[in-house]
Amino acid sequence: MILQQVRYYAAVSAGASKGSKKLFGRPSNNLTSGIVGLANVGKSTFFQAITKSTLGNPANYPFATIEPEEARVLVPSVELDRLAELYSSKKKIPAILKIFDIAGLVRGASDNKGLGNAFLNDIRSVDGIFQIVRAFKDSEITHIEGSVDPVRDLTIVQDELILKDMEFIENSIEKLEVQLKHKGNKPMHEITSMEQQLEALNAAYDLLMEGQKVINKSDWKDDHIDALNVHNLLTAKPSVILVNVNEEDFLNQRNEFLKDIQTWVDEFSPGSPVILFSADFETKLNEEHQSSMKYNSTSALPAIIQEMRKVLNLISFYTCGDIEARQWTIRQNATCPKAAGVIHTDFEKTFINAELIKFDDVKGLEPPFDEKLLKSKGKIQRVGKNYIVEDGDILHFKAAAAKKK
Repeated sequence: MILQQVRYYAAVSAGASKGSKKLFGRPSNNLTSGIVGLANVGKSTFFQAITKSTLGNPANYPFATIEPEEARVLVPSVELDRLAELYSSKKKIPAILKIFDIAGLVRGASDNKGLGNAFLNDIRSVDGIFQIVRAFKDSEITHIEGSVDPVRDLTIVQDELILKDMEFIENSIEKLEVQLKHKGNKPMHEITSMEQQLEALNAAYDLLMEGQKVINKSDWKDDHIDALNVHNLLTAKPSVILVNVNEEDFLNQRNEFLKDIQTWVDEFSPGSPVILFSADFETKLNEEHQSSMKYNSTSALPAIIQEMRKVLNLISFYTCGDIEARQWTIRQNATCPKAAGVIHTDFEKTFINAELIKFDDVKGLEPPFDEKLLKSKGKIQRVGKNYIVEDGDILHFKAAAAKKK
């Protein structure tokens, strides 16, 4: 099995820290990701591989994708596999990650060149970005910029996102200043909210002027994050950088451009994981194992899916029994009632408590599952409304309606 190369950097994206710090983005457990990059760098090939789909042969010309394609990808989980075995579950239901294949960007998209504003609006509708950059040479595959230069391509995409956000912020600041100038008898809380938004937008604009994304700043105040979330800025979305290489480079986990890419990411997108993958190689694996729901051990796709969940601050909890073992998705720092609400909204409203088992306490056990033995060892806890759910928790909820799931 190939050890996937994932690089982390000292600076952590805003919202990725632990604790009660506010997070950028929607407060949802159903977050989405979009595949972004210059035109004709392998985005659609990657999309077909990760979704195990065959939407047709990706064309060797820009804008082969016009409207965003949508698919749901199963989230690989060794924990779910182990729990299904331990509980002798009849069904195993993994979590999903929704992915969109977005049309390719060109230089000048912020001025509506290429698919321009349509492309940027498609990015605005997703929560996280898979940014694909081409790092292989092939004279038969056209590059829209005329040559292979991953750092240049990364810069083009980021500059277009920054320019569009600057335009959006300028318009928002202008509107807020007019509203504050004519505030009249507006309630104080509305005035305070507008002032906070104005302050946050000005700080974000200064950051963009320096060529940095909004999410790069690690010391945003909570009220500024709340204010900026209202505007859904393109540069407030977390990224996973996918370096598309040839099969040989992927299998050897090396590439001539990787060092320069790493240096660029360290400066301009700190906290973003960098993963080597080969769209062509993944396509071959897809063709060989299309009938299987499992990923080949040499595939980069499981690591890619998991890294997107991490940057989106998503974790998994599990509900298990002999009928089914199921993986659920929730954002970090969520309380137990919020987790119950993912299963059914009524469970959150009528939540009483939950029985908690830590995965580490059962992963080494052999079936059949022995609940009495775990209880005798004090490994089943009862938790209440203030418990913060952790990745890998196994939960059984109790609600006022006497339902248990």
